[in-house]
This record gives sequence, C-alpha cells and structure tokens, in this order.
Amino acid sequence: MRIKLSYITIILLWATTPLAIKWSGEGPGFLFGVTARMAIGTVCVLIVLALMRQRMAWHRKAWLTYIAIALQIYGSMLPVYWAAQFIPSGWISVIFGLTPLMTASLAAIFLGERSLTLGKLLAYGLGISGLVIMFGSALQLGDEAVLGIGAVLLSVFLQSASSVWIKRIAAKLPALSQVTGGLLLALPAYLLTWAIVDGHWPLLLTPTSLAAIIYLGVIATTLGFVLYFYLLTHLPATRVALITLVSPLLALMLGHSINDEPLTMKVIIGTLLILSALIMHIFFDRLTAVKPRPK
Repeated sequence: MRIKLSYITIILLWATTPLAIKWSGEGPGFLFGVTARMAIGTVCVLIVLALMRQRMAWHRKAWLTYIAIALQIYGSMLPVYWAAQFIPSGWISVIFGLTPLMTASLAAIFLGERSLTLGKLLAYGLGISGLVIMFGSALQLGDEAVLGIGAVLLSVFLQSASSVWIKRIAAKLPALSQVTGGLLLALPAYLLTWAIVDGHWPLLLTPTSLAAIIYLGVIATTLGFVLYFYLLTHLPATRVALITLVSPLLALMLGHSINDEPLTMKVIIGTLLILSALIMHIFFDRLTAVKPRPK
C-alpha cells in the first residue's frame, strides 16, 4: 500500500513540477530559482531527519550513494531549469518519458538486467521517432528551444545513470538519509554556481515565482525526493522510471490550460509516440511471451 501511494504521489508531483520550475525562474532567473529550491529543501530534510532522530551513515557505500544522488540533484536538475526558459513546461515531462528507455539501456549494461529485448528495441524506435517530432516543433520556436530539448535529454541521461549507479552500489540506506546526503553535497555546488554566474539578489521576485520556489523546495524536493528514493530502494530501477508514463499527459494539460502553452498537432503526435514507446516497453514482451503448456 505504501508503494502504491508513493507512486500516485510521485506522478502528481512530477506532473506539476515542470510548470513550477518554469514559474520559479520567471523574474529571479533560473539559477536563483533552483538554488533557492535546494536551499529550502536541504533545511526541510534536515528538520525532518532531526524530528525522526535518524542518523546519517558515513561508510564508503553511503558516501558513494550520496555522490550518485548529488549527480542527479545537481547535474540533472540544472539543465532542466536552464531549458525551462526556452521550451513549454509540458515538454519537459514528455521528454522525461524517455527515462525508462534510457534506464533500461544502462541497467542492461551495468546491472545485467534483461532489458534489451525485441519489445524494448521497438520501444526505443518509437521513442526516438517521437523525439524527432518534438525537435521539429522546437525548430518552429527557435534555436534556443532545440538546445532546450538537448539540455533535457542530458538531464534524462544523468538521472538514469544516477538511478542505475545507486542500484549498483546497493547501500540499502533509508530514503530520507539518501536525499539528505545528496542535498548536502549538491547545495554547495549550486551556491557556488549561482555566486560565480549571477551572484545578485533578484530585483524582481513575484508572488507566483516565490510560491513556486517554496512549493518546489518544501513539497517537490522534500517529499518528492524522499518518495522517489524510497521507491528506488524497494523496486527495480526500470520500474521506478515507469512513473513517467502518466505524468507527461497531465503536465501537458496543465501547461496548456493554466499557462497558455502551445499544444500543436506535432506536439500531440510526438507525445503519443513517446507514450506508445513506454506502453510497448512495459507490455510487449509479456504479451508475446510463450507460456509453457501444462503437462
């Protein structure tokens, strides 16, 4: 029951996070938005850790796990925030729908999981086709939108690599400890990046961007990250990545209805191809598997 509830919560969080990311950077800038989010999130997880009287582990596997999570929190999130300046928020969720395909490829290489079957290869073809159409839509928005899609793809790769690395380390740490350790390593990197590249307190901090930053820091980071790594600890990496099956549609509808983001036929076709790839990724091999005859 806990795992199912965590799944539903993560789907809802991942559907609303892209729009909140876009709003958080409108005015203060994307670097301030993501740095403020991680600072708030770090304070929140430390408070929760203290209230639960949970101690951090500092052995070798724990350190490696924290580094792997920091790679995801910093290396994966930073490109997304940059890309949100140039592409509709719903596109971020759609492109992240490729995470299971990327994760399956890396899991086959590094974890020895059986994830490169005929169904998976066909799914990759559909996913790439959908991505090509999304690139075509981005060309209509300008070169920066194309670079934005490329940045989100980099983020997908880093998140998938981090997930597989965490599974390979297999430190079996509590989810809250994993998130806390990752944030403690990632936050200094964010602060240093903001200080070097920007370093100025924003002149414009609208109520919308402030609310988005607080939502992302308190809810999406504290609750979302803990639930995500809780699932990652108890389920295979590829199954956790399948959360992206539902969230893209919700994110597109939210972006279109709330933020007036364009929803063209190309975007719809590209999204459907990527979602079809995910469906094939899940069900093709099960449907084509030959069941042994009863003796």
